[in-house]
Amino acid sequence: MRLPTELVGACVTRTVFDHQVRISFTDHAPDGRVRVDGELVIETPFTLTDPSGHQALLTPATGSSLAPILGWFARVVTDTEVTGQGVLSLGFDDGTRLRVEPAPDYESWNLTGPGIDPVLVGPGGETDWHH
Repeated sequence: MRLPTELVGACVTRTVFDHQVRISFTDHAPDGRVRVDGELVIETPFTLTDPSGHQALLTPATGSSLAPILGWFARVVTDTEVTGQGVLSLGFDDGTRLRVEPAPDYESWNLTGPGIDPVLVGPGGETDWHH
C-alpha cells in the first residue's frame, strides 16, 4: 500500500462524528485546481496528542468527548507516517498529532478521495507499505 503523503499541505475542511470519525482534507495546486479532496474515516479508538504532549484516547461514537477534534478545522497536515501493520500518524501545523492503530478484529481506518491513493487498514493491519 502507498503511504498517504498526498495529505501533506492539505487543510482540514470538515469533521463529522457518528459511529465513525470522518475528517475531510482539501488542498489546491498552484493553478487553483483541487489537488486533494480526501476523507479519513476512523472506526476504532485513536490517540490525539496536543502540542504540550498531553495524550487523549478518543473513541468514535462517544459524542462530546470527541470535541478536541473540532480544533483541527483549517489546520494543515505537516507530515504523514505509516508504520508497522498500518499505524497512521498525522502531524498538524498547530503541533497536534493523530495516531490510529490497527485493530485486531475490525477495520481501523481508511482514506479515499480525488488526489489520494485509497487505503484501507483491515482487521490485524496491513503490510507492504511504500512511498
